[in-house]
Amino acid sequence: QVQLVESGGGLVQAGGSLRLSCAASGGIFSGYSMGWFRQAPGKEREFVATITWNSANAYVADSVKGRFTISRDNAKNTVYLQMNSLKPEDTAVYYCASALVGTMVRRFANQYDYWGQGTQVTVSS
Repeated sequence: QVQLVESGGGLVQAGGSLRLSCAASGGIFSGYSMGWFRQAPGKEREFVATITWNSANAYVADSVKGRFTISRDNAKNTVYLQMNSLKPEDTAVYYCASALVGTMVRRFANQYDYWGQGTQVTVSS
């Protein structure tokens, strides 16, 4: 059983930055693809970013391209989401997820096997 715990969310002004972390336990983190999704109130869960097991491939959504970066540290069993130039429309609960087959970037929620509980990000204007 894989457990994922997100941290680093909070309240920030527009234009500011946050770095989210997702710590994994209970599995072989270095073999997984990892992803970040977000869900704003009244909206469906939305893909944000994904990275393969060895960081060879990473992909971010067009809505955050140039502002968000996904990375991972397999020695620390942690994946990160660096968020810069934040906008009010980035306000959401951010979730990390893991996919047991780590060789492909994965953009759809149903491609992931385990999910964290989420961390709130609020961007004020």
